[in-house]
Amino acid sequence: MANTLMETNFQFPGQRSVYKGKVREVYTLDNDILVMIATDRLSAFDVVMPKGIPYKGQILNQIATQMMKATEDLVPNWLLATPDPNVAVGKACEPFKVEMVIRGYLSGHAAREYKAGKRVLCGVAMPEGMKENDKFPEPIITPATKAEKGDHDEDISREEILARGIVSEEDYLILEEYTRKLFQRGTDLAAGQGLILVDTKYEFGKTKEGEIVLIDEIHTPDSSRYFYVEGYEERQEKGEAQKQLSKEFVRQWLISSGFQGLEGQRVPEMSDDYIQTVSDRYIELYESITGGSFDKADVSNIQKRITKNVLGCLEQL
Repeated sequence: MANTLMETNFQFPGQRSVYKGKVREVYTLDNDILVMIATDRLSAFDVVMPKGIPYKGQILNQIATQMMKATEDLVPNWLLATPDPNVAVGKACEPFKVEMVIRGYLSGHAAREYKAGKRVLCGVAMPEGMKENDKFPEPIITPATKAEKGDHDEDISREEILARGIVSEEDYLILEEYTRKLFQRGTDLAAGQGLILVDTKYEFGKTKEGEIVLIDEIHTPDSSRYFYVEGYEERQEKGEAQKQLSKEFVRQWLISSGFQGLEGQRVPEMSDDYIQTVSDRYIELYESITGGSFDKADVSNIQKRITKNVLGCLEQL
C-alpha cells in the first residue's frame, strides 16, 4: 500500500495563515499568494474517512490544473503554477459565498427533489414529465450557499442571493455568464472522451484588483458527475441506472455498509484491499476524463517532496 498524505504542517516563507478543509489545505502567504495542497483524504456525506486513498490528491490536483488551462481563454482563474503533483499555487482572492451549481440533467439532488414532487429548484422551474437522468431542455443554475464548518450547503435562489446582498447583481450576472461558458466547454471536453458532463459546481473569488476569477477545483470527479455516452439512451429507455464516473461508488459502498453520515452511525472499516480498489478507480477516473495515462508520483517522502518543490516555486514568483 502506497504512502498517503493525510495532513500537512508546513511553515513556508511569509506564511500568514492556514485553512484546512475536508480535502484541501490552503496556506496564505505574503504578497497575496496561496499554496493549495490536495491531500489524499476521502470525504463522503461531509465526513472524512479515517484512511487516505493513495494518489487521490495528485489526481484531483492534476485534473483541476488541466481543466483550468483548458478554460483560461474563457474565464480568468487564480492559478499561477503547479510545482508539485499535489500542489497548486495561485493568487489570493476573496471567495464569493455561493457555489455556482449547474445541471444539464435531472440527477442527484435535483432528481431527489423532483421525485419528492418539487418542480422548482433554487427558483428555477423544472419541466413536468421528466425521468431521472433525463436531459434538461437547457442547463439550469441552482446555486448553493457556502456552509459554515460542519453544516451542509443549502439551496438558494438567485433572487434570495441578491435580496440578501450575498453577491451584487453586477457580479452575479458575471458569475452566471462564466458558469454557462465553463459548463459548455466542460461538456465539449467530456464529449471528446465519450463522456457526458451531467452536473458540476464552480467557485469564484475576487482579486484585490477587483477581477472575478475561477478558484478551487474544476471538472474533477469530486465536484462533478459524468455519465458514459455509450449506452446512455438505451439505459434511459429501459429505465436502468446510468453508468457513472464520479465518487458515487464510494457513497454506495458506505450506504450498503449502513453509513450515511447520520448521528450514531460508525464509519465502516476500509480494508487495505478496498482502499486499493478505490485508488484504482480514481486512476481510472483520471484517465477517462483526461484521455491521458496517469503517472504515479514518488510517494516515498511526500512532505519532503512538497517542501522542496514549493520552495523552489516561491523563489521564482
